[in-house]
Amino acid sequence: MGVRLMVVDDHRLLAEALASALKLRGHRVLAAAAPTAGAAELVVSRAPEVCLFGTAVPAEPGVFDPIVRIGRERPQVAVVVLGPVPSPRGIAAAFAAGAAGYVRHDERIEGVERAMAKARAGEAAVAPQLLRGAFAELLHPAVQPDDEGQRLLRMLTPREVEVLLRVAEGEDTRLIAAGMGIASSTARTHVQRVLMKLGVGSRLEAAALAARTGLLDRAAGAANGPGRPV
Repeated sequence: MGVRLMVVDDHRLLAEALASALKLRGHRVLAAAAPTAGAAELVVSRAPEVCLFGTAVPAEPGVFDPIVRIGRERPQVAVVVLGPVPSPRGIAAAFAAGAAGYVRHDERIEGVERAMAKARAGEAAVAPQLLRGAFAELLHPAVQPDDEGQRLLRMLTPREVEVLLRVAEGEDTRLIAAGMGIASSTARTHVQRVLMKLGVGSRLEAAALAARTGLLDRAAGAANGPGRPV
């Protein structure tokens, strides 16, 4: 038996192509529309059995807000998200918003139909391989590139980190030397090395860069952290 459904996708051509394919397979398509931001209005007014909700950015904040509203105003409607290979965050966000399923947007039409049928029956419609991939990433997360502040911090020695903090506090070479118990010439050398490593030409630029990238907070934590060599 065919499913009474709606297709919404930010790409209208994709929505219309999927809608046409499903019509040919005996389903009743009430609407094929874009963008997904207006999905809630359509679903609330048309009340389909299933809504296919296409998105290219499943981990973006707010992208599933229409699904939240659909669940609140039309809880009998099963929403199946069509999206890219998701991160665990993308799958979690979809289900947390109230989606009944998640299907890759390159899935064959038969896979989409199976997901629709399961969602309409009240079952979770998500391919086992997607769950396996999500759990694998959660258990063995990929290393994310360090942010700029972290990258810069790793370029500095512990002594240079302390020098940077003192520079940011406005200390001159004499105060840096006295505070660290080193000769003024040594303090001056440390300052020059910090400027060189950060790629700036003055102490003011070094302090501004450190503040802008979060390097100051990271440097303070590193300087005060347990086991930090001095």
